[in-house]
Amino acid sequence: MMMVHTMNRESPDKGLDSGKYVRYTPEQVEALERVYTECPKPSSLRRQQLIRECPILSNIEAKQIKVWFQNRRCREKQRKEAARLQTVNRKLNAMNKLLMEENDRLQKQVSHLVYENGHMKHQLHTASGTTTDNSCESVVVSGQQHQQQNPNHQHLQRDANNPASFLSIAEEALAEFLSKATGTAVDWVQMIGMKPGPDSIGIVAISRNCSGIAARACGLVSLEPMKVAEILKDRPSWLRDCRCVDTLSVIPAENGGTIELIYTQMYAPTTLAAARDFWTLRYSTCLEDGSYVVCERSLTSATGGPTGPPSSSFVRAEMRPSGFLIRPCEGGGSILHIVDHVDLDAWSVPEVMRPLYESSKILAQKMTVAALRHVRQIAQETSGEVQYGGGRQPAVLRTFSQRLCRGFNDAVNGFVDDGWSPMGSDGAEDVTVMINLSPGKFGGSHYGNSFLPSFGSGVLCAKASMLLQNVPPAVLVRFLREHRSEWADYGVDAYAAASLRASPFAVPCARAGGFPSNQVILPLAQTVEHEESLEVVRLEGHAYSPEDMGLARDMYLLQLCSGVDENAVGGCAQLVFAPIDESFADDAPLLPSGFRVIPLEHKSTPNGASTNRTLDLASALEGSTRQAGEADPNGCNFRSVLTIAFQFTFDNHSRDSVASMARQYVRSIVGSIQRVALAITPRPSSSISPISVPTSPEALTLVRWISRSYSVHTGADLFGSDSQTSGDTLLHQLWNHTDAILCCSLKTNASPVFTFANQTGLDMLETTLVALQDIMLDKTLDESGRKALCSEFPKIMQQGYANLPAGVCASSMGRLVSYEQATVWKVLEDDESNHCLAFMFVNWSFV
Repeated sequence: MMMVHTMNRESPDKGLDSGKYVRYTPEQVEALERVYTECPKPSSLRRQQLIRECPILSNIEAKQIKVWFQNRRCREKQRKEAARLQTVNRKLNAMNKLLMEENDRLQKQVSHLVYENGHMKHQLHTASGTTTDNSCESVVVSGQQHQQQNPNHQHLQRDANNPASFLSIAEEALAEFLSKATGTAVDWVQMIGMKPGPDSIGIVAISRNCSGIAARACGLVSLEPMKVAEILKDRPSWLRDCRCVDTLSVIPAENGGTIELIYTQMYAPTTLAAARDFWTLRYSTCLEDGSYVVCERSLTSATGGPTGPPSSSFVRAEMRPSGFLIRPCEGGGSILHIVDHVDLDAWSVPEVMRPLYESSKILAQKMTVAALRHVRQIAQETSGEVQYGGGRQPAVLRTFSQRLCRGFNDAVNGFVDDGWSPMGSDGAEDVTVMINLSPGKFGGSHYGNSFLPSFGSGVLCAKASMLLQNVPPAVLVRFLREHRSEWADYGVDAYAAASLRASPFAVPCARAGGFPSNQVILPLAQTVEHEESLEVVRLEGHAYSPEDMGLARDMYLLQLCSGVDENAVGGCAQLVFAPIDESFADDAPLLPSGFRVIPLEHKSTPNGASTNRTLDLASALEGSTRQAGEADPNGCNFRSVLTIAFQFTFDNHSRDSVASMARQYVRSIVGSIQRVALAITPRPSSSISPISVPTSPEALTLVRWISRSYSVHTGADLFGSDSQTSGDTLLHQLWNHTDAILCCSLKTNASPVFTFANQTGLDMLETTLVALQDIMLDKTLDESGRKALCSEFPKIMQQGYANLPAGVCASSMGRLVSYEQATVWKVLEDDESNHCLAFMFVNWSFV
């Protein structure tokens, strides 16, 4: 029997019973499906054409074909929705399983703590009735410590070349890793802001009272276990601080597993500390339940095994049993457990820098969470959930981000084996200048000889680090990104871009505020959690003067911005950029420069000094307590380390001039950042209660005059259509107005001063009602604001008001304030005589 498809009622015009449905033959359905594949929603003309061109559809009306396509689209939509719901259901089931396991682990931890608590109570009760011999106790404790330092003497007897010895070390590392990943070997505390859910990154925890620093993460990824393991083993692809991973030996193990001897080099995050390296054994194997595990630990004299490669430029750090456990999920995907446990030898760095090496939160953000985010990013790219513009593949965009970070890290660290060597200083030690005369080696040998088409000699890097106090890293980096004109010099940018052309500019002199251009930020890519964005910045060129017409051209930067989320805990903020051509190739050479801000911990310090300071790091490193001890009145002192590195190309004849320009430029940037830091530093909390609304008769009269004059001159109501006419109500409406409203005297024989301001106006000027009368108008407005006011003053006196364009003014503390618009009007007394000028600054904010 021929199969038929029933769709919709057929028209009675065809001679069929209108109560029956149309039955489509397989040939008719196939013809309609072909059209649907090309056009799911054909027009009326296309449907008529289909009936004419396809004889097997000649007995079907156009209206019925229209209904067929409607039903077909509905079924397609239902199919997609069902697939989406199945995916969500799988995620929820896997997350439920993960949370149940986490709950079981926490129950075990609670039981263990209850047992320890009871045991300690018993010991205290026993000790209260007996005399304790402290000398014996100290011997026991010292014996335990000695046992921890030398856990098993048999480790020292292991043969470094015997595979059985490696397997023994690997099995011990596996057992310890699993006890951390799924057991209670480490006291884990959930990281703030990391709530589990089907669309969240997962469960993130950090260690408490643990030897070294440790972090743990659990999450769901829509990739198979072996693919996840392949991604995570390629550590340089996702860990931005990883310089290289060398596999020196591979030994087969049971169950198809492998044992590898790994040498890893890590970048130093700042110029103030040495880089780290690891000598580890990595064990990969399958467990009985089908899970795949990769664990890793350092090879030391305590664990046994061969001695690692020597490294003069690195400090050898220790990796405690760490790794990742990948378990397959029903219906596809994996449950991923990641544990990082390291000892970074914090005592080898200056005391002010030790929090970078002692913080489990920083470890979690830089390693553990970064690994989980990278896998989730690739999973979503593989499934097609992430769409990027610009016609570039996601892998290419990730490579751009990696190259920017790697080039910036190379500049900050300046390794000798990359060809870097220091230049002599100019007498000051605040800026370090290094040169690289080996462009073939530069940047990890991925540029080749074509990197310097016109500057054949090498690359110069000027770098500096400074300690910031009470400056949020995310806020600072966001400001540097959005307000390039506050710190950049257009001539220096033009010189940096000249390395891409055959005829470079002459070496400029860095000029303060020399940025006569606008910047346009064009988004290129963004990670799933939006913690990192890749973008192209167009610098619209304008000439300085007729002799600088060569500078009047647009330039382009490839820019990577990360860490601008103020809610992220422990993460660093970074802004790295490199000059590019307008149409840059996927393998375009990059010479990165930029900024990195890494938060340190909160310090509790003596009360007394101002919080609005940017410290010189040298004073802190020398042990000075005068500046470093300054704190806010609440005793909370938040510090962060800023690292600056700028790279330039040079030839044999311009090396010294480029070095001088680079030093001057970095010093000018440091000065700009110090000014910016003062502006964006949160104001210290004050114990003074909010200013109360003035209720004097004079204040009531002034408010009435202000409101009436505004309505008379502009024809609008100052407080909206629902304003009240009573004096007290008008006063409260003016006092709590969202815009800054200020009154200024009209004196012909003296400089105008402010006489009254509402609460918002006092906040803008950072003053009080008492001190307000000491603030002069010409000291508040900038030069362009004063010129605009002078040009509009006759209009104000004639018609009663004028609107001033957007501008910048200054508070009594010297902080810059930008406003979108300012309205100025005459305030008239009851007898129509001039009393004062009123200003209303709309949408103002501190710069």
